Amino acid sequence: MNIIQLFRNIRPFVRPYRLLVLVTLILTLAGSMMQQVNAIVLDRTVDAINALIGTDFSWGQAARILIIISSVLLGKEILSALISFAQNYFGERMRIFVSRDLSQSVIEKVLTFRMAYFSSDENATGRVQARIDQGVSSLSRTVQNFFIDLLPLFTSALLALILMFVANVYVGLVALSIVPLYFLITIRQAKRLKGWRREMRSYREAKSQGIKNIVDSINVIKSFNREQIEAGKQLDLQNRVTENQIKTRRVSFYFDGLKSFVKQVGTVLVIILTAYLVLIQYPGMTIGKIMYHVMLFTNVIAPITQLQRIFDDVNDALIYAEGFFDILKSDDEVEQTGSYRPETIRGEFELKGVDFTYPNGNQALFGVDMTIHPGKITALVGLSGAGKSTIVNLLDKFYTPQKGTITLDGVELAEYDTRYLRDHIGLVLQKNHIFDGTIEENILYGKPGATHEEVVEAAKKSFIYDQIMSLPKQFDNKASDLSGGQQQRIAIARMFLKNPPIIFLDEPTASLDAVATEQIKNSIEAIKKDRTVIIISHNISQIIDSEMVYALRSGRVEQYGDPDEIYRKGGIYKDIIDASARSLNIEKIAKTINQ
Repeated sequence: MNIIQLFRNIRPFVRPYRLLVLVTLILTLAGSMMQQVNAIVLDRTVDAINALIGTDFSWGQAARILIIISSVLLGKEILSALISFAQNYFGERMRIFVSRDLSQSVIEKVLTFRMAYFSSDENATGRVQARIDQGVSSLSRTVQNFFIDLLPLFTSALLALILMFVANVYVGLVALSIVPLYFLITIRQAKRLKGWRREMRSYREAKSQGIKNIVDSINVIKSFNREQIEAGKQLDLQNRVTENQIKTRRVSFYFDGLKSFVKQVGTVLVIILTAYLVLIQYPGMTIGKIMYHVMLFTNVIAPITQLQRIFDDVNDALIYAEGFFDILKSDDEVEQTGSYRPETIRGEFELKGVDFTYPNGNQALFGVDMTIHPGKITALVGLSGAGKSTIVNLLDKFYTPQKGTITLDGVELAEYDTRYLRDHIGLVLQKNHIFDGTIEENILYGKPGATHEEVVEAAKKSFIYDQIMSLPKQFDNKASDLSGGQQQRIAIARMFLKNPPIIFLDEPTASLDAVATEQIKNSIEAIKKDRTVIIISHNISQIIDSEMVYALRSGRVEQYGDPDEIYRKGGIYKDIIDASARSLNIEKIAKTINQ
């Protein structure tokens, strides 16, 4: 991305604040004019004082000159302070608004992405977060640099250069000749640093993801005493970051020294030329012009001395803007939706020849044929990695198959309006996310706008009501304070509140104790009636209650039919049931109960 493309991408976010832009530009022009006052006053002052030297002047004349000078300079400072305050305020206001809009737009965009986007290692949570944070930060700094820092400086420099040419063309040419040389050095510096800056972006994303992984896995790390190993991984990354920073600083300091030398050469040339013109009594050249030209030249090179910092920020923006706008313009990643919205959904799914491969290249399903009958309970069984959860993900349109078709009530799933479809599906996972907020807010996630009475009823059905009422703030308590099993019941309460015609249960009682499992099982039995239910579970009692079983192995359907019938036939289903019974030690449990 180049600077023109960068500003073209930022422009839609600045356009709504064009009035602020106009005000900032007017204030910039006024402030730039104020910057030249000191040079003009000093020129007039030196000439006026010089005219008094050698004459029979009165101290009243000198005092009047000093009073006028002091009044002008102090008045100018007061006016400059007001202009600077307004310019900084409106410029910062615009930067804050643009930063807010950038953040909100990328969040809204990410929420439209299909699940496959988040399954890629390149788009791991920490990396995406770093990409967004660094993008917003660097882009908002670009807006600040342009409207608050760069524009005023260059406007002041242009006015100063014009005044130098008006005073003397030769001095103006000397000042002008220094500027492109300084720019060339700065551009050369940016090119040398560009590759290292791009590496730094990658390192920062890796650091963000690494820290997230450590926090998420801290209990595993500590239980295996692997703190040193994880610290070593981060040290290796830190060493690469340090090496990158040292190389960057070394090159920066070299070019900064070169630019400082060029700037000083320009100042010396201006002094020498002006002094020469004064000595030969060139028309219009007085002693005051020496200080006048030096101060104006300072105003000309002032933005150049600030240029490297701004140029660094712009180059950061060019690097980080690529990742940011890649997200913002990733239309190919947007979740596809149809427009079909039937009045009712019966809940008959049919899969024909479905193949599916995850973005990481792992093929999870091979030619799957399956019929989910409406109003019935279908169990998906199989060992870990058999493809059970993948099927649920496909039926909920989280992913789309690479081959084969999936229909719902005879209509291809792709043709359904995705939001409408998911409004009619209840999903309870093995591990459900609890959002930052109260218990009631988390339950309301299942049906925003539901009454408190409906929330209470859902809590009772999921057997969490009594535990909620025992908390200090009851339904206003933080949901994150609940235990894992209690949080699972909150997720089930969401499903009860939503009350959908289709229910997907993926290990819904995995985090619950035996008593809670029995309670939830009874509640789920009640809500299963006249609904299409797909259940994935290693709990024998939930599997054998189903009316249809599909037994999978390595992404393929090996057996399907009535649970009792396929058990008698033997095979993978019988092996799983028998192994589950043995793991539960059912024979001994039965003897204990009968005693």
